[in-house]
This record gives sequence, structure tokens and C-alpha cells, in this order.
Amino acid sequence: MSEHVLPAEEPIRFVAPVIQDNPTGWGPCEMPDQFRDMPYQPFSKGDRLGKISDWTVVQDKKYQNKYASQFGAGSSYAYFHDEDESTFHLVDTTRVQKPPYQRGRARGQRGRGARGARTPGGMTTLNKQRDRKLGKRWGQRGAPMKIRDASVTVRPTWVTIEDMDFPRLAKLSLPGIKEGEDIVCCGTLEYYDKGYDRVNVKHEKPLQRIDRVFHTVTTTDDPVIRRLSKTVGTVYATDTILATIMCCTRSNYSWDIVMEKIGDKLFLDKRDNTEFDLLTVNETSVEPPADDGNSINSPRNLALEATFINHNFSQQVLKSGTNEPKYKFPEPNPFVSEEEGEIASVGYRYRKWQLNNGVVLVARCEHDAVLQGPQNEMQFLTIKALNEWDSKLANGVEWRQKLDTQRGAVLANELRNNSCKLAKWTVQALLAGSDQIKFGYVSRVQVRDNARHVILGTQQFKPHEFAAQINLSMDNAWGILRCIIDICMKQKDGKYLIMKDPNKPLIRLYDIPDNTFESDASEESGDEPADTPFAPLYSYGNSKRI
Repeated sequence: MSEHVLPAEEPIRFVAPVIQDNPTGWGPCEMPDQFRDMPYQPFSKGDRLGKISDWTVVQDKKYQNKYASQFGAGSSYAYFHDEDESTFHLVDTTRVQKPPYQRGRARGQRGRGARGARTPGGMTTLNKQRDRKLGKRWGQRGAPMKIRDASVTVRPTWVTIEDMDFPRLAKLSLPGIKEGEDIVCCGTLEYYDKGYDRVNVKHEKPLQRIDRVFHTVTTTDDPVIRRLSKTVGTVYATDTILATIMCCTRSNYSWDIVMEKIGDKLFLDKRDNTEFDLLTVNETSVEPPADDGNSINSPRNLALEATFINHNFSQQVLKSGTNEPKYKFPEPNPFVSEEEGEIASVGYRYRKWQLNNGVVLVARCEHDAVLQGPQNEMQFLTIKALNEWDSKLANGVEWRQKLDTQRGAVLANELRNNSCKLAKWTVQALLAGSDQIKFGYVSRVQVRDNARHVILGTQQFKPHEFAAQINLSMDNAWGILRCIIDICMKQKDGKYLIMKDPNKPLIRLYDIPDNTFESDASEESGDEPADTPFAPLYSYGNSKRI
């Protein structure tokens, strides 16, 4: 029997894989053939794997993204038909999504039942008042923003030097600027009546019309600044002009300031017969006042009303009798003339600041009143008034309901709607060295009557503490001012204009001809003011009678 001999097995050979050498990096140099043209969809190991049929996605919106990839919906595995079907069109039968402000109206047209009642469509109806309120609110937010007009018409002969956007300006800082040093003090101040600290909603006081003259003289028309410019300083301005520049990043409305460079000196002025000195109302609100010239709640009429209230309130809260004592600075008011009547209580401090690198700022600052302190020291006051016009239109809180019990909520609402105005007031108080800021809360007697007002309360702060409360950085304010000064100082001698863009968060610096605004000041001022109770504000040019 022969043996069955098995054939010898051939040795298994090891086939080495092809290794691609990448001398300049790592990883393969080219795509392997078996993976070429294969679509790839990125995925995460943390993504949920769905079921074959999961109805929770359809029934409950809470889980509509339960199985969604964190990389988003990709199109790698989408189906594409390459044949030419350009002549084939489908009719779009999808329901058009209405904007939010129209949904309220549609809901109201389907019929209104009792509040909370269910309609056949399963939608809860609301009462008329809430439905109307929602429709109006969403309608204003959804509507396109109205294009604001510039404070001055830009002419073809003007040359743009630089655009400074607010995010860049907000990062500037000039720390270490010391308190201003007094050079000259002028004017006469009356004492504050502490009885107004006890005014509240239950014991309101009507706002009186005080027949006094206010001076709003610009820089180069100030005889004291003209005198000081010969010996002191390199930059000259007023506190209102400085506050406008320092708080420019909070402004929404357009404004402009004229700057004239003469040698190594720079003068900052406001144009004559403009609305520069008017107080804005709800400028920084989410829903600012509608620009309707015929309405008492248009931005311009509200500004006139706020300025009227502010001037009258600042004089009404003083002890103004003929036998009452007064505080007099060493020099008299430099703007008083014989033809004018009774002058408002005001004290002027001409102060200087060292802004480093040889820049010395000289500015005229103002106090509104004085007060005897607890240690018989003299305290200087800045007195301002906040005014309520229509809490529903302003999307605010009712002062008569909240002022005595929730004053913080009222002030927070004002800080939100009038951030720029309050910041400028605070800067003016800090520049003048005021010991306190007195705020008055003044409201209309009737919502539709802008001529009669009542004082509902007062509140006081120390300027430095209030600046911290409203997140106002003086280092940033000085930085913005110094940046603009440096840009202007590098230019040749001449006239320049800085203007806040009416619709963008930036300011522009223009090189303008030397004779600009000299012959046509009346044309630049725009139309004459409407026949309002506050028209006398415009009757006196640099002097305003209230």
C-alpha cells in the first residue's frame, strides 16, 4: 500500500503596502482610487441615531432637532438631476410666512372670542387691547428705519479728512487727566430750595414759567475766552461742546461742531441759529419718537419741550426772592447787557486741563446753583430735569405709579432711553467740578397737552458716583477728545467741521472753506420753528428767554 504524499504548501508571501512618501508634510499625497468621487458627509460621534419611524419629530417642536447633526444639514448625499428641465416650472404652493407685526392683525380678523377661548383652529385669541399693542410694537420694529437728515448739508467743496467709527473711538483712553484748574470765575448763583426734595407724586408741584434770560454764547464770541487765548491754552471750547464730543459714541442724532485752527491754537464752536443746545428726547430708545413735524411728540417738538422744562425747572427750585442771599463769583456775568431783563442763576468757571504733549485745554463750564452743606461748606450744583411725555408711546413706565415706590426702575428706563443726554449732563458736571447733580422728574398734566407740566419728585447724585453707575469712563472721554484734537492739529490753518453721520455710528471730519457759514447762517438753520409754546427759545440767538 503506497503512501499518499500531500503536496508541499507554498510559503505565504507578505505583500508590503504601498506607502506614499510626503516629504513636505504629512498624510497621503493623492486620493486612493477606491475612495475617488465618493461623497463625504462630516459627522460627530455624539450625534443621535434616529429610528426608522420617529413621530416625535413631527408632533413636538421640542424634539425637532433631536437627531440633527452638529455640522448642520449637508448636501453631500443630495439628489441632483442633470437633465435639462429649464422649461419646467413648479407652482409654489407654500404658505407665505407673514412678518410678526401682521400676525396680530390676522388673528384679530379671524374673530375674537372671550379671552382665553379656543377657536376651531386651536389658537388662543387675545383681547383687543393686547392684540393692538403687540401689533403696534412689532410693526414699528419690523418697519424699515427712517433715514434721518444730517444737521448740516455737506457741500461738494468740502473735503473728507477722516472717518472715525464708534467701535474704534470706544477703545481710546487717556488716563491720568487731573481735575481742572480754575482761571476765572464769573456770575451770580442763587441757593437751592431744599423744600423741593420733599416733592413726591402725592404732593406734586406745578411747573412755573420763569421769565429769565439764558445765554448760550459760543466759544469765539466769549470775551473771557478771547482774553485768555492771548496768554493761556492751546485748545478752547465750552462744556456743552466738549460733552458732545466726549459722549459722541452714545449719540444717534446728527450734530456738528466747527473747528478753526490758527497757528498752534484750536477753537471749537457751534454754528449760530442751530438746534445744538436743544435737549434730545428718547434718542437712544429702541423705538425713538416718530419724525412727524405736526405732532407734539415729534423729535423736534419734544426737544423744544424738554429744553423749556429744563430751563424753568432749574430756576423754579431756587430761592429767588429779592431778600434772599446770593453767591457771587469774583467777576460779574460777562454776557449781561442793559437791554436784557432778569438773568438766570448761573456761575461760569473758566478752567484749564493739561492733556499732555503741550496741549492745554481751556473751557467755560457752568453751575446752576449753590447749597449750604452739612458742615456749612459751599456746594455747587448742576440742576437738570427729566421729562415724561407719553409712557405708552415711549415704551416706558408710568411715573405716577412707580416714581415713589420704584424710582430705580424709572431711572433705569431713562438711562436706557436717554443714555446720551444723561452722559453729557454728567460730563458737564464733572468738568465744572459740581458737588452734586440734581435731577427733577417733570411730567405732563395731560398726555396730549405739552404746555402744562408738574414736578413729581427730585433725586441727587455725586457726579463721580453717577458716572460709574451709567458706565461712563472719563478716560475714554478724554481719549476721544485728544484723538480729534491731534488730527486737527496736524492739518494746515483753516476751518474744519466734525459731524455725526445721521444714519451710521461714526463721525466725519471735513476740511471746509474759510467763509463757510458766514453769509448764509440763516439758510443752514433750516425752517423756522412751528408755532409752539416754546417758540421763544429761538427768538434771542445767543440769548434765550424762557
